[in-house]
Amino acid sequence: MLQLLEIMQRLRDPENGCPWDIKQDFSTISPYTIEEAYEVADAIARDNMADLKDELGDLLFQVVFHAQMAEEQGSFDFGDVHQSICDKMQRRHPHVFADVEISDAEHQSKVWEDYKTQERKEKGEHSLMDGIPAGMAELQRSVKIQKRARKAGFDWPTVEPVMDKFDEELLEMRTAMASGDRDAMEDELGDLLFVATNLARKLGLDPGTALRRSNAKFEQRFREMENVAGGHNALETMGLAAQENLWQEVKRNAEQKEGEQGLIKTDEQS
Repeated sequence: MLQLLEIMQRLRDPENGCPWDIKQDFSTISPYTIEEAYEVADAIARDNMADLKDELGDLLFQVVFHAQMAEEQGSFDFGDVHQSICDKMQRRHPHVFADVEISDAEHQSKVWEDYKTQERKEKGEHSLMDGIPAGMAELQRSVKIQKRARKAGFDWPTVEPVMDKFDEELLEMRTAMASGDRDAMEDELGDLLFVATNLARKLGLDPGTALRRSNAKFEQRFREMENVAGGHNALETMGLAAQENLWQEVKRNAEQKEGEQGLIKTDEQS
């Protein structure tokens, strides 16, 4: 770890460091930090341990970069960051590091949230909506907002009312589209997405993961369409009806292959 800190210090050295690294500040580095976090998630989704090792290193470097810039302006250093997370983990796990008894994982989740609520109050945050990062990916932020509202009991008890609300918002979206009012369409589309994330939360699913899965599936099938058609130029010359037929063919082949792989796994397990 000391080697990485020394590397960062040399990169930021005003006289002999790297011009690009010296030029950066918190705001310019922040997008890279977010990007690296997504790349970690991508490596996990692909179950690629070699890539995960590299991406975790890149993410760690982002932490070191921010800590170095903070140290230069006299705010804190990497040692303070390290101590802060150690203190927080010990404080939020009294059943491990103190004499508090926790019955199960559900009890632990409640205790964890109680500690976080107390920490927010100590920071002067009093609304349940306080402290939700504005820069968080909107799907995840939506879920975060809904979880905070649930703490006050403002939540549907089952999935069925959420599905009813989804149908209601879909109808309102159609009405907004018929009006041609772009502001109304954007508003109703947001409501529709908000309910979709609510549905994911009630089902215990992560909307970001679900969307990444759909994105990957669409990308893979579109690439196969290009291959079957003989390249994207050939695909572009096809009419929409022909493209749709090709899409359905690729989809059937993919589903058939997935079914065969499922049978193989079942046979191996038995």
